[in-house]
Amino acid sequence: MPDIQAVRPLSTPAVSPRVLVTAAGVVVLLLLLAYLVAFDQGAISQSGMYLHELMHDGRHLLGVPCH
Repeated sequence: MPDIQAVRPLSTPAVSPRVLVTAAGVVVLLLLLAYLVAFDQGAISQSGMYLHELMHDGRHLLGVPCH
């Protein structure tokens, strides 16, 4: 029979605030990325051609063929 003093109680692990802030930052960045992609593809606004052209020019600047 195990010693009662030696058995540790079950508890939920504590999550540090640093982990929570990092997770929140990652979620915000992913939502921003989804917004930009949806905006670029015209799902959010039909006037998103400025962002589309900016991305298009960026692809040409990097030497990525897109046509």
